Amino acid sequence: MIKFAVPAIITRRVVTALVVAFGSGVVFMLMLIEFDHLTSTEEFCTTCHSMELAAAPYRESSHYMPTSGVRASCGDCHVSEGVLSATLDHVMGTKDLFKQLFGPDYDNPVVNNLHLPEAAFSARQWFRDRDSATCGRCHVREAIVGSRADTAKIHREDAEGKSCIDCHINLVHRKVPGKETFKRDAWNRMIEEEFGLEPGMADRILKGEAEPPEITAGVN
Repeated sequence: MIKFAVPAIITRRVVTALVVAFGSGVVFMLMLIEFDHLTSTEEFCTTCHSMELAAAPYRESSHYMPTSGVRASCGDCHVSEGVLSATLDHVMGTKDLFKQLFGPDYDNPVVNNLHLPEAAFSARQWFRDRDSATCGRCHVREAIVGSRADTAKIHREDAEGKSCIDCHINLVHRKVPGKETFKRDAWNRMIEEEFGLEPGMADRILKGEAEPPEITAGVN
């Protein structure tokens, strides 16, 4: 009978350390999964008052009230799939928390809406960089039929090489023009009219030359 000698390096302490390390790794991964789950919910996202302003139109959209009953939450769209990718998204998202704490008063609807276009452009680029991967959690391009006769053909042929976000914008949150056609002056004038501000006030608020008026989130 052949006997194999155990290498001297494999001692009881080494085995114990390996078991502890493995167990710790499993616990750590489970904690990450739970962390990513909790921080991807609408309840968590809207703990920041400014996000309630983004959530309001979302709750009136087909992504929140679909005829199919399949509701897409914040994390379904804005957090990558996979525990490591999701965790990285949350870590990178801390820059938004930093802006919330030390930047302009995003809780103010006027300030929030004035800065909204840049936030929309950034979010759209995030989708584009990932080929709109999170859209695929619910939507399968080959299965899209639609109500129009040419919908299926468009998604099979004309959409070849394109990302979902290249065609589908302004579906969930407040509508913002595409970056190529966006006009800052026109947007500022629209916000001034919407909130009853004097002409040029939006420009001064953005430059930090004027304080925004106190307006509750429900006014828009």
